[in-house]
Amino acid sequence: MSNRKTTLFYAILIAVASLAVGMVLASRLGLSAESSAQTVAAPAMNSAPLTGIPVDASTFRKIAKAVSPAVVNIRTESRQKAQDLNDFFGGGGDDLFDRFFGGGGGGGGARQRGGGGEGNGRPQQRDQVVQAAGTGFIIDKAGFILTNNHVIEGANKIEVSLYGEDDDQQYAAKVIGRDPLTDSALIQLTEMPNHTLPEVKFGDSSVMEAGDWVMAIGEPFGLAYTVTVGVISGTERPFETSDRRFASVLQTDAAINPGNSGGPLLNVRGEVVGINTAILTDGSRQGNIGIGYAMPINVVRELLPQLRTGKITRGRIGVEVRRLGTDDLDALGLKSKEGALVASVTPQSAAARAGMEPGDVILGYNGKPVKKNDDLVTMVMATKPGTTVPVRVLRDGKERTLSVTVEELDLEAETTQATNNSDRDVPQNETAGFGMTLSNITPDIARRLRLDTSMQGAIITDVDQGSPAANYGLRPGDVILEVNRVKVTSAAEAQRELAKVASGRSAALLIFSGGQQRFVIVKKD
Repeated sequence: MSNRKTTLFYAILIAVASLAVGMVLASRLGLSAESSAQTVAAPAMNSAPLTGIPVDASTFRKIAKAVSPAVVNIRTESRQKAQDLNDFFGGGGDDLFDRFFGGGGGGGGARQRGGGGEGNGRPQQRDQVVQAAGTGFIIDKAGFILTNNHVIEGANKIEVSLYGEDDDQQYAAKVIGRDPLTDSALIQLTEMPNHTLPEVKFGDSSVMEAGDWVMAIGEPFGLAYTVTVGVISGTERPFETSDRRFASVLQTDAAINPGNSGGPLLNVRGEVVGINTAILTDGSRQGNIGIGYAMPINVVRELLPQLRTGKITRGRIGVEVRRLGTDDLDALGLKSKEGALVASVTPQSAAARAGMEPGDVILGYNGKPVKKNDDLVTMVMATKPGTTVPVRVLRDGKERTLSVTVEELDLEAETTQATNNSDRDVPQNETAGFGMTLSNITPDIARRLRLDTSMQGAIITDVDQGSPAANYGLRPGDVILEVNRVKVTSAAEAQRELAKVASGRSAALLIFSGGQQRFVIVKKD
């Protein structure tokens, strides 16, 4: 090979090698554009103001015609133990069942097949097929459908029927991802129709205000594609989605009934602003009484990329927080209601390791102000697990900064622990103030409640219905450790400190409840 050809060969070789190295470095440094093949963006939403939109006799008719084709009926089947199911439905109705239109197996209109056997006068545990119905809406032509988690949770079989087709024409679907905290789920058709699927459009739930027109579409009591119209009755309503975990939801008077679960709540442009999730009942009726709840679509929209991967990752620091009220200002010596009051700190949690205590008021998180408890919850959940953040707290009138390393939320483990901790067997004893009965911690009580034998305090053995103690969440089995920062070792000491509180004033209590310490402020009648 000649010198000229040799030189040309090595020049080309060096150029190709340099290009390859350059591409590797660029990809590692983030200089090249990432492939979008493995990323999923949230659907676009329309945030334009709703003001100035005319509403006439044909407005809701047009919305119904335009959106109904993208609304689907969902049928589920699940297998449950007959005995367990009877226990769940025993006594003529369960508040949680009424509120969520159906437990484990799905939405409203649950039907049962099978039953327990007979023998020795006791029903036998036997598998039983439970059928249920709900609603959903198509968000992607690839067959992706949004609905409620409680519609499909525990389902062994999911079938979807489409608008305009025979009821017998159903398409199989599978669960892609679900999230109990927002009661949302993403499913996908595994059998596709021979036509292009329609899609809903997303609105902006953050611009909705009380008095705005809304429409709900669903299958109440099995009546397919029923349309109801009303207004937004309120925003940011607290709604418990799991033990002591709440979401802020939209309240509406648009009629929502069992079977509407998972259906869309639409604005006057026909855009989805919420997922119909729950109703409030009065105990005597399971149907609509004018108070329905919808999960804001913005919350679910932000989760969609994670729902499509099948896993939701959230941060956790291990505290229970609540909003500061007027009574808290008096008890804590605060001038403003801004901040989040730490009611309890989970043992061995990130917050516990950082030195956080019940009664602390969180004022800032990772350099951002915390104006209310919901702000803190939102920021913590959005933080990547493993990140260390500064948390500014107020304790005994002095500010301090704690370094907290955020953990990953394991909701299933948390729920299991809360259920185990709620198993109580408590005797009754003498009466104290604030509408609660107190007793000393005897060895027998400590054994029954599995308390540490060295624990000292006053145990609550009874709580009067409608009393201040009941209204502020105290319950039998809770142990009072401190009253207004004064440690108490017996029922007599707790009664003495509670007696010092004037009527109309508040007592700050440190209690032991559910395996951890909690901070509660109770106003005396």
